[in-house]
Amino acid sequence: MDQNLRRSIILEHYQNPKNRGLTDEEGYIRVNTNNDSCIDEIDLMIKIEDNVIQDMKFDGEACAICTSSTSIMIDTLIGKTLEEAIEIYQNFGNMIDEKEYKEEILEEAVVYDDIYKQPNRKKCALLPWWGIEKALKQVKEDLS
Repeated sequence: MDQNLRRSIILEHYQNPKNRGLTDEEGYIRVNTNNDSCIDEIDLMIKIEDNVIQDMKFDGEACAICTSSTSIMIDTLIGKTLEEAIEIYQNFGNMIDEKEYKEEILEEAVVYDDIYKQPNRKKCALLPWWGIEKALKQVKEDLS
């Protein structure tokens, strides 16, 4: 991906993050993720109905990489089934860890494909994805 396009997408999602702001509305699962080694702390709210992510919201204090990764993740996962979301976050993690992954399912999240070059930023990009993983595990436990 062209570096200018990559920067532009990250900056847009940082300056104008999608679905920022939490809600008191019923039916959302709420999880918190934070990075012990920096300021990043994100609250995620996920609404799942009929095995599909209907809505997601977030708030918190985080760096540009973490905020933009959260916004891109939300944009990517809304409307996906739980199985699709699991496959997407697993592939995102593989990409960050320089393992084999399916680029085509990551949509805009592919902008972080070279974040491994900055090991101290990997946690920033992964933090919201760990949050969705935590939420989906909670959903599976609730269904068991």
